[in-house]
Amino acid sequence: MGRVTERRRVIRIRDGAVSTRPDTLVAEEPLEIRLNGKPLAITMRTPGDDFALAAGFLVSEGVLGLADELANIVYCAGATQDGSNTYNVVDVTLAPGVPVPDITLERNVYTTSSCGLCGKASLDAVRTTARWPLADGLEDAGGAAVRIELETLSVLPDRLRAAQRVFDRTGGLHAAALFSPDGELLDLREDVGRHNAVDKLVGRALQQGLLPLSGSVLMVSGRASFELAQKAVMAGIPVLAAVSAPSSLAVDLAAETGLTLVGFLRGTSMNVYAGEQRLALRTAVGGA
Repeated sequence: MGRVTERRRVIRIRDGAVSTRPDTLVAEEPLEIRLNGKPLAITMRTPGDDFALAAGFLVSEGVLGLADELANIVYCAGATQDGSNTYNVVDVTLAPGVPVPDITLERNVYTTSSCGLCGKASLDAVRTTARWPLADGLEDAGGAAVRIELETLSVLPDRLRAAQRVFDRTGGLHAAALFSPDGELLDLREDVGRHNAVDKLVGRALQQGLLPLSGSVLMVSGRASFELAQKAVMAGIPVLAAVSAPSSLAVDLAAETGLTLVGFLRGTSMNVYAGEQRLALRTAVGGA
């Protein structure tokens, strides 16, 4: 199986001094996702958590929503002409009775590490119907609606960064993490593509029977694209926060679905683009 990091020779220049040294780089390899034996998608990803990535991708596509809808995921043997296994092809088998989507040339998806939507026939093709309408608030462990404090949001980027193990060695990975309403880190995944990191999170939650993730906050490094907003909605995640800017389409989708969307989250500074009802804004304003 491919490794998360690889070593390469690099010429290092510091203040005019030239030297050579090995450098640690994040690995990037293609992953083909097959559904019941038929090719569905190819994504460039960091090897690791491949089964979770495939499962999470199918959640965002509206194919899966519950653990018992997934029968099996395996690596495909004989993925090369000589019959060896590259561990870069996975086949997802749906449980009996689960509808199989029509896999056509238009539906086949080619995703890259920077844009998961490349190859979609249109934006309408990814506006799938969410299984779990987003409630007005987050849910605590007992299922009661709660509001998230701004002070809690403000510490999430640092907690995300502190938990990124591979980033410290490479500087080249995105991260996505799930937090509880009180800021407890629930899970974190890293990948060369931020959309893959989210799929790995959601896929692990599906496998563990935790969907919908109505009591969690999704924190991502980088920007908040339409695709990431859609993945949050499809997994039942009510709050999406990013350290950088959202796209206009992500804001539109958040407003349509009731998703709380926070961008430019850097310490106590942030922009709230939609879904402010889940944030304890009155407390913050009253104390200003």
